[in-house]
Amino acid sequence: MEEIEVVMDFLAIRLLFIDRLCVNLSLVMTREFRIMRITLVGAVANCLLTIVKIVAGLMGHSAAMIADGIHSLTDLVSDFIVMLFVKISSRDSDSDHEYGHGKFETLATLLVGAILMLVAVKLFYGGMTDIIAYARGEELPVPGMIALYMAGVSIVVKEVLYQVTARVGRSVDSQAVLANAWHHRTDAISSVGSMLGIAGAIFMGHRWVVLDPLAGCVISFFIFAVSVKMVKNAVDELMEASLPQAERDEIVEIIGGVAGINNVHELKTRRNGRAVIIDAHVVVNPHITVLEAHEMTCVAEHRLRERFGSESHIFIHIEPSEDSQ
Repeated sequence: MEEIEVVMDFLAIRLLFIDRLCVNLSLVMTREFRIMRITLVGAVANCLLTIVKIVAGLMGHSAAMIADGIHSLTDLVSDFIVMLFVKISSRDSDSDHEYGHGKFETLATLLVGAILMLVAVKLFYGGMTDIIAYARGEELPVPGMIALYMAGVSIVVKEVLYQVTARVGRSVDSQAVLANAWHHRTDAISSVGSMLGIAGAIFMGHRWVVLDPLAGCVISFFIFAVSVKMVKNAVDELMEASLPQAERDEIVEIIGGVAGINNVHELKTRRNGRAVIIDAHVVVNPHITVLEAHEMTCVAEHRLRERFGSESHIFIHIEPSEDSQ
């Protein structure tokens, strides 16, 4: 039991060490490498947690801990999905994908969100099944202390994984990595439910064992809400939804701020994974040269790429002002 705690504590410290070891080198790392590195760290941790949780659940007679181990297994599946699709999305554009492969990363976000949704449904179904059985007078198994210790270790390790993965996801602007980070956190949250139920059964008497499935049902609603948001955002992007109005207004302001551009209209926007695609018409004085108009659009494109990233696809159509003399 103590050996398990030592190993898992060492793993948690190691995760932080690995992430901080490369902080000073982050500027020379490719985006793909940073995503693959943190996802691989998570995959190794999830593999170990899956094995240790299931073993602890079997030894401690805890159905909740076994279910928690299966949840960690779904985390492992999502890790592999992220690594596979991010690898594809990092490819350069080709004749079949002239805008690049960014949508594959969006598809990864959709799949991870769908997995989370299924996990939430499974947790709710399992919890309600146990609650109904308890209400009918059936006895639920009382878990052992090893299951309680393992739940505590899992909470610490998975929260550490969430923090470091979310930090990488925000720094590289990857919705797939952020979705995977939330998968780590939902595992930690489900472990909280397991810990409550296990602790209640051990320290408050057998009748309180129902706390475990009850907490699981409550937590499942939270996980479901997070997964719905992930799936919605991914579906919106796959369906070519426009950028939020605040960002559209910012685009108009950036383009309109270029000297010589009198008006901006016919703005169309969408996302392609990490990249932003912008189409706009601009109105200029009809008496300026083609070179001057071209220089205006170059300035606008440069400012937009500074704001939305160098991968942005920007198309600006020039129109002459009708009321210019």
